[in-house]
Amino acid sequence: MKSMNPMKTIILAGGLGTRISEASHLKPKPMIEIGGKPILWHIMKIYSQHGYGDFVVCCGYKQHIIKEYFANYYLHNSDITFDFANGNEIKLQNNATEPWTVTLADTGLHTLTGGRIRRIRQYVDGEIFMLTYGDGLSNIDIQKLADFHHSHGKIATISVVKPEGRFGVLDIEGDYIRAFREKSDEDVSYINGGFMVFSPQIFDYLGNGTTMLEREPFERLAENGELMAFRHDGFWQCMDTQRDWRNLEDLWEEGAPWKIW
Repeated sequence: MKSMNPMKTIILAGGLGTRISEASHLKPKPMIEIGGKPILWHIMKIYSQHGYGDFVVCCGYKQHIIKEYFANYYLHNSDITFDFANGNEIKLQNNATEPWTVTLADTGLHTLTGGRIRRIRQYVDGEIFMLTYGDGLSNIDIQKLADFHHSHGKIATISVVKPEGRFGVLDIEGDYIRAFREKSDEDVSYINGGFMVFSPQIFDYLGNGTTMLEREPFERLAENGELMAFRHDGFWQCMDTQRDWRNLEDLWEEGAPWKIW
């Protein structure tokens, strides 16, 4: 395990998860399990393995489930002996822990992504920080992503990927993202894969927090030449639908290409 880098990682985990409602009506989507662990845990393990273990989780929908999970993390991940003969003493066996600091922030039930980031400003103000979604897995090299962001000096870096499917696409010129648009049948283009890095000036683009980060803020950053692309051509998969969930479960059984720990 690498020593932990102090740069914080923000994880967006407050949405309703309506497109995977078969499972998210019981729990927030980031708490849906793959291989017996929440996808949120898998994401944190990816960052942690690269030396980033200071997390701020933007909670909203059914946030109590996320908070209870981390409040009882040892109980979820360790063997436990309950000694009723000696005053109900509890002993943790094979104590499973992580080198993490986890802040769980209430960012509202219906808040859009720009507003969620704005509401956790106190935890990252004045610092460069990571940001990702609570439903995407990848074997991306987090350290190379961070190094790329530091190298170009712009406000925002987005990892870009080429998935199959149904997403809007990005027009990229060099390393600059110039436009967002809907995908056409002729496109084999990059999309936003999450795993982002932002400099503190991002807060100047969030307005009053009533917008989606991926709309006006990204559009303005692109227009101003402040939005850069980190290309990732390895594994990437989001858990957007029931089918995606089943696919990730199957991949876990086959060895999980995102499992670098």
